[in-house]
Amino acid sequence: METLIKWKESYNFVAVRYFIDISYRGTNYSGWQTQPNGVTVQEEIEKAISTILQIETAITGSGRTDAGVHATQQIAHFDADNNEPKNLVFKLNSFLDPDISVNGIRQVKDDVSARFEATSRKYHYHLHQAKDPFKTGLSYYFRPQLDIDLINKGCEIIKGWQNFECFSKVHTEVNHFNCDIFQARWVQDGTNHLFEITANRFLRGMVRAIVGTLIDVGLGKTSLEGLKNILESNDRSEAGRAVPPEGLYLQEVTYPEDIYIN
Repeated sequence: METLIKWKESYNFVAVRYFIDISYRGTNYSGWQTQPNGVTVQEEIEKAISTILQIETAITGSGRTDAGVHATQQIAHFDADNNEPKNLVFKLNSFLDPDISVNGIRQVKDDVSARFEATSRKYHYHLHQAKDPFKTGLSYYFRPQLDIDLINKGCEIIKGWQNFECFSKVHTEVNHFNCDIFQARWVQDGTNHLFEITANRFLRGMVRAIVGTLIDVGLGKTSLEGLKNILESNDRSEAGRAVPPEGLYLQEVTYPEDIYIN
């Protein structure tokens, strides 16, 4: 890293910060974040950017997604010379595998972080009840019938809550477990189901645990009073199982408009 810094200085490297808008199908990846064992989305994008810019370039995402989880929109930031090559979006998409795409790149203020400046994050969870080969790996196949009205009453309870330790993976290193939920609802369209949830932040494993618990509510295994008890417990073992990752999508990440340069 020291050599890299000296190289930048010797060539009058002027860093400019960019946001990169990314979509990916997470099926073949060990999640977003780079790790020693397993191919990750972050690693693949960093390799592509570094190759094109001809200098080692790191990116920082708005948050992690686990192995098998998808993203309709993931935002990451990176620093590059202000002489960044044109058609970078096209060049990156030429380098990247078909299951990762770059949708756009925008310059932002130099001190802006994709992780810390996000004002909201939206997740979708897809579930289907009729066998469909075209949904394999992209939606959770779950046959039992669900009481959607009861599930949405559960969503209203969750929207009114703030401490979500009961839905967080254990041994998660965070300062607190509070999240502000702006939206939570379950929508059924025939045999297809969609759970939408938007918040200022999410804990590790939180959405999949919420979906698993709401399924228990919809099956009549957990009452609405029981859901309140789970929330009050602050105990992950009291909540429902984590549903499979293939139905989960990071759908949208939003930021204040004044962070953008163009």
